[in-house]
Amino acid sequence: MKQTKRQKTWANLDTDKVYSIADAIEALRPYASKKFDETLEIAIRLGVDVTKADQNIRGMLSLPNGTGKTVRVAVFTANSQDEAKKAGADVVGGEELIEKVAGGEINFDRVIATPDMMPKMSKIARVLGPKGLMPNPKLGTVTNNVAEAVKTAKAGQIEYRAEKKGIIHAGIGKMSFETAKLVENAVALIEQLKKVKPSSTKGQYILGAAVATTQGPGLKVEVK
Repeated sequence: MKQTKRQKTWANLDTDKVYSIADAIEALRPYASKKFDETLEIAIRLGVDVTKADQNIRGMLSLPNGTGKTVRVAVFTANSQDEAKKAGADVVGGEELIEKVAGGEINFDRVIATPDMMPKMSKIARVLGPKGLMPNPKLGTVTNNVAEAVKTAKAGQIEYRAEKKGIIHAGIGKMSFETAKLVENAVALIEQLKKVKPSSTKGQYILGAAVATTQGPGLKVEVK
């Protein structure tokens, strides 16, 4: 396959080297797109077996410096609609919103629901579930305190989830962020993963990690 002009410039990067997180970010900066503000993404490989329920790591984390992304939040509620709107929710509704989603109208990135709406939302579970949007009490997205949930989502909260082979993927900020702030976000995620380490895991827990820009190469980073 023919390399693009941009890919050829990556040849100057040492992709076999293990960098500090800060050094990796600085090494990637010259290759970041000038056309848009790329996201810095981190991939962390964990020594877990996701087929075991207690090792299927998943949760929410508020990054100390946010993500730099605009998050569109939908709130499904019957009695807290004004509260949700005042908190900054982009889409608010009850059963009529469920009908719209069932018809394929999805114009949001995060979903919050009040507990009383959950039985009715089973109608769109097959629509939201595969997209990772179905509200979950364990993630704090099923709550009566919709104002706090909306504000948290808007402030830079991310969801982390161990995918196949135990890999966590997450966007931890924009390349326009200062390096120190990106490092702080990365460390916050790593420390959170350490906190939720399953007691049943054997051997090394964090097996490796790498950072990359949206369209750029990945560089291995030290996470001890």
